[in-house]
Amino acid sequence: MNNVLVFDVWGEYAHFRKYYTTTSPLTFSIPPRTALCGLIAGIIGLDKNEYLKHFTKDKADIAVRIISPTKKVRIAENLIDTKLAPMMSKIKTRTQIRFEFLKDAKFRIYFRHTDPQIHNKVRDFLEHHKCVYTPCLGLSEHIANFKFIGEFECRKIDDNNFAEIDSAIPIPNGSHVEIDFEKAGEYFSETLPIEMEPDRTVREYTKVAFERKGASIVAKVGSFWELNNERIIFL
Repeated sequence: MNNVLVFDVWGEYAHFRKYYTTTSPLTFSIPPRTALCGLIAGIIGLDKNEYLKHFTKDKADIAVRIISPTKKVRIAENLIDTKLAPMMSKIKTRTQIRFEFLKDAKFRIYFRHTDPQIHNKVRDFLEHHKCVYTPCLGLSEHIANFKFIGEFECRKIDDNNFAEIDSAIPIPNGSHVEIDFEKAGEYFSETLPIEMEPDRTVREYTKVAFERKGASIVAKVGSFWELNNERIIFL
């Protein structure tokens, strides 16, 4: 299927926890593919213990683009131990932890699925702005809103020259992407979880390059997908 569903998702705060942080949780700058799988599965109501088998890389293509500049803040939160008291009002034990959050986060998501039933169901839910489970950005308290942009036909373009890419650019292990840094921008890369096993163990990590303010990146990527005047690469 060459048609891609495009929608924007945003929220006041977001937190996509970095796997190597413990007592002071840090957040990824963009949602990992694994988080986007959960977001889309929640919108259409797939069971949390089942949805991962429907979102493997050979079945679902997902790309992400930064729309609002990446801003991070740190806020102290009181964590409580619900196992120490039978009622919430009687909980006295609290631990204050400083969390890092994305502030005013907004992303554009590109999605397609090999199963027409799942693809069409996602389109229907997005188009009518409905969901089974409340969408959130990483944590359940960070409720998100979304807007359907449209469904567009896309085509793959093989090009070994420099090309302007609008989405985040995955850099698979062992590969190299040449970026033209003459274009002004704030360029970063992070290693994100891409695919998980049903038991939530990560199967694959990939380095992903992006521009903090959401600008396109001029790079030699070999191939990309073009749709609606945008050029993207699936994670």
